[in-house]
Amino acid sequence: MKCEWVKENIVLHVYGELADDARHELEQHVARCADCALELKAEQQFHALLSQDRAVEPSPNLLAASRMRLQEALETAKQGSFFSRLAWDPANWLRQVRFSPALASVILILGFAGGIGTTYKLYSHGPQSPGPQAPQPTNDAAVTGIDSITPEQGSNQITIKYNTTSTQEVQGSLNDQRIQQLLLYAARNNYNSGVRMDSVGLMTQNPSDTHFRDALIYALQYDSNPGVRFKALDALGPYVKQDTRVRDAMLRALVNDANPGVRTEALRMLEPVKADGSVRGVLMTLAAKDSSTYIKSQARTLLAQLPEID
Repeated sequence: MKCEWVKENIVLHVYGELADDARHELEQHVARCADCALELKAEQQFHALLSQDRAVEPSPNLLAASRMRLQEALETAKQGSFFSRLAWDPANWLRQVRFSPALASVILILGFAGGIGTTYKLYSHGPQSPGPQAPQPTNDAAVTGIDSITPEQGSNQITIKYNTTSTQEVQGSLNDQRIQQLLLYAARNNYNSGVRMDSVGLMTQNPSDTHFRDALIYALQYDSNPGVRFKALDALGPYVKQDTRVRDAMLRALVNDANPGVRTEALRMLEPVKADGSVRGVLMTLAAKDSSTYIKSQARTLLAQLPEID
C-alpha cells in the first residue's frame, strides 16, 4: 500500500466510511509508517475540534431554495454520452474492489442467482396475465416532481400529476391534505415555473392557511420566476398589517428583488404600514440612494406623509 492512497483515504477512515478490508490495510500501514501516523493523528485532532461545536441546522427555506437551484441546474446541465459515463474512473473502481472482496463476491452471487431465477420463471411458468393491482401508497420522500396542476372548471376539484419512478395522478379538493402537500411541494421544489405558477395561484385562494402562507412567503423571496413572485406578493397583501413575517418578506422584496415591477408592487403593498419603524427605515434608505428614480420618488412621497419623529 502506498502512502498516497493512505493520505487520500484518512478522512474516510476518521469518519468511519472505509470498508472493513480497506480500514484494516490502512491501520496496518499506519502502524509501520511514521509519516502517515502523524497525518492520521492530525486529522483525528482536527475532527475532534470540529466536533466540539454542534453544526447549525440549515433552515427549511434554505434547504428548499438549494434544492430548487440544484434541480434547475441539473435540468439545464449538458449530459455526457453513455460511454463517457461508463468510463468514469476504472482505476479507482478496481482499487476499491481490491479492498472489498466480500462485496464483489456478494454482487457475483446475486447476479448469478437472479439469472437462474429469471430463467426458471420464464420456462417453468410461462407468460402470466397481469391481474388487478392495488394502488401503491406514496409519501413526500417518493415524489420526484410535479408534472401538472389542473383545476376543474365549475367544481372545487383539482387534478395533480406527479412523478415517483413514473407519473402518477391524484384528484381532490383544495381542502384535501394530500392535495395541499403536493401543492406545497410544487411551490418549493419543482423546476417547471409554469407548475409553480399554478400551485401558487391555487394557494392564493386560501392564504390564511398557515402552510400556504409560509409557501407564499418562500415563493416571494426565492422563486426565480418574477410572475410567481408577483402572484405571491398580491396574495400576501391583505396580511401585511397583522403578520410581521409578511411585512419583512415584502421589505426584502422591495430592497432586493431584481424585477422593477415586483419592487413597485411591494412598495404599494407596504403603504398601509409606512409608519412602522422598520418600514420607515427602509423608506429613508431608498429615498436617499435607490438606483430607481421612481422608487426613490415614491419613498420620498410616503415619508412626507408621515409625522416627524421627535
